[in-house]
Formats: sequence, structure tokens, C-alpha cells
Amino acid sequence: MKQRRLTVDQARRIALGAQGFTVPRPGGRIDVRHFRRVLDRIGLLQLDSVNVLDRSHYLPMFSRLGPYDRAALDRWTVESGEMFEYWGHEASLIPVDRYPAFRFRMETMKPWGSVRRLLDERPGYIERVLEQVSEHGPVTVSDLDDPGERGGPWWGYAPGKYALEWLFATGRVTAYRTATFGRKYVIPERVIPANILERYPLDRIEAYRTLLMDAARHHGIGTVADLADYHRLHVPTARSVVAGLAEEGAVVPVTVEGWRRDAYLHPEAVMPRRASGTALLSPFDSLIWHRDRVERLFGFRYRIEIYVPKHQRIYGYYVLPFLLDGDLVARVDLKADRQNRRLLVRAAHLEQGLEASRIAGPLASELRSMATWLGMGEVVVDDRGDLAVPLSRAVG
Repeated sequence: MKQRRLTVDQARRIALGAQGFTVPRPGGRIDVRHFRRVLDRIGLLQLDSVNVLDRSHYLPMFSRLGPYDRAALDRWTVESGEMFEYWGHEASLIPVDRYPAFRFRMETMKPWGSVRRLLDERPGYIERVLEQVSEHGPVTVSDLDDPGERGGPWWGYAPGKYALEWLFATGRVTAYRTATFGRKYVIPERVIPANILERYPLDRIEAYRTLLMDAARHHGIGTVADLADYHRLHVPTARSVVAGLAEEGAVVPVTVEGWRRDAYLHPEAVMPRRASGTALLSPFDSLIWHRDRVERLFGFRYRIEIYVPKHQRIYGYYVLPFLLDGDLVARVDLKADRQNRRLLVRAAHLEQGLEASRIAGPLASELRSMATWLGMGEVVVDDRGDLAVPLSRAVG
């Protein structure tokens, strides 16, 4: 049977629809029902410690819902029992019903160098830490009887931290975030619902099937590498699993113009007639996780430059792409100046061939909305970038 052929524009609209960017933002008060709908669309929220603008997991909700109460999101993610933190797409908040699908990763986790040294040099230490979590949790590193000394000012964790992180990675403890974004560790029985813990863990292949089908639904369309990247799965294993899913009709093989590899369409994916609206996208938004896919879908080359030396950065430190009516049309380097209550646009760049007059106004409006949501009194645009002057006028 001849495969269905899609244009890039069609694939883009499918992807945007799957991620919730083709429906209007809700009016009125945002509540837990809206959070649940977004999470059902995107599957997980990536966590990251960078706070130059705001914590990364707050931003995908803003992109899809507009201004909302971040404290309400905190209460839901921590207190509801509906989510847990684990290594999904990096550190992530994941729906709790997917806990059995990640057990294979917990059970096959290999100790990294610092953990191996801890096991060799301090036999029994990790088990003693586990006993303390079980008896006194939730705990932080400083709550341990013997946390040890840090090995350095940045990444040199204390032995207690390495022990807790190893226990977390292997699933013997779980964790949630404090107000300062640190982890509090607790045994799973205290936070994961009993009916979830009692489910039999999925074996590796069944877990792959579940997570790849999730990725197909959240992406709408993608290559094997795209789908595997969603939960950081092993691509060669994913390739054989996806082939099996395609044979069963669980995913539909398609070709997309200009893509070198076959793509797979979720059978429930929809193709909206058009995409409209605006959104500023966190560098850690699930729409743009897989940079190669972003380039294939949008013709938009995007790299995060946080870890690039300042003099080598092209666009800035914390750059958010701007989505306008289904296209990525600009990028802005943002910083929250909390002391002076200002949202700083440190640079603003227009994508090649586009007209600033069409983009500056909608972008200014989105920036003002973000500033209000973050409690900033004004938006200040620096003069760096070819969109800076038009944007400054529009903001003013």
C-alpha cells in the first residue's frame, strides 16, 4: 500500500494541534481542569534549575493558557498525587499512571562514577541513608545524620546527595520540589498512590510501546528519532518497536516532503485547517525539544546558548522562540529583573525574510502579558537585534 504523503505545512499543523497550539486560550479563571488538559496534551513538564526568567515548568502552561496562578500549579503538582518526578525527558513531572512504564529504567539504572566510588569506599552508607528517608522522610541532604562534605562549589555534591540521587534514580525513593526548587526525598509509598505501586512493572519492550505511543500522540507526527527523544529512549530499540506498532496499525507510516526518513502519524492526530495565535516558548517546551525536528517543521534553527561562552553567543543567554499563527517568526532573550520589577528584552531577532511590522505588535502584546503574569511593572527592550527598535516602539 502506498504511504500517505504530507506537506511540511500539513505536518506542522498536526504537530501544533497535538501540542495544544491550535485552540484558543481559555477565558476566565484558570484552574486544575486546565492544567490537566495541558498535561494530557504534552505528557510531561520538563524541570530545569535556570531561573533567569522563571522556572521552566511554569512556562509551557503560560504558553498554552495565558496568565495563571503559579501557586495553584505548585499545589496541584505537589499535593494532588497525580504526578511524580523522574527522568522522563530529563528531569520531568510525569502523570502518576505512567509510573509502571518507568520502572524498567529504575531497575536497569547503572551507577555512575561518583556512586561507584561511594559504594566502594563507604559500604552500607547508601542503605543507611535509605533507612533515614524511610524513618524520617521527606528529607533534604542537610537532614541526614551524616551528609558528608561537598567536593566543590558547583557540581561537587556531598556523599549524602549522591546517595539520595542514586536512590531516586533506582526508584527506591521519590522526590518533590521545595519552594527553592531543591528536592525533598521520600519513600514512594508515601506519595505514589497504592493502586499505582501495586501495578506490575512493564517490561522494557512493553514500556517502550507505551511511551512511544504516548510520544506519537503528543507529537502527532514524527520520525522514530523524534518519538524516541520524547522520553529519551534508545533509538535502535525504538525503531524495532515502532515497526511493530506500524504493522499492527497502532501508528500510520507517512512520508513528509523534504524529510529524509519516514514519519509516523498517530491515528487520532488531527490536521487543523489553520493555526492562529501567539506564544512565547520556553527553551524546554515540548514542542521544541528535538531541535532537528524543529528545523524540519519550521525551518527554524534553534540552539540553547546558556552554556556557550558569552562572546560566542549569537542570540543570547535565555532565548525564547516566538510562535505567531503557526510559524516561529522571532526570538527574544529574556530576563526578569525582579528587584526593579522589569521584564528585560536583552535582544530581539527577526527570522530572515519576515516583516517586522507584522511581528512587533503581537510580540509586544505577548511580552506585556508575560510581564504582568510575572509581577513585572514594565517591559524594557535593549537595542540588540534587528527586531529591537520596532519592538521597543510597539512596547512603548
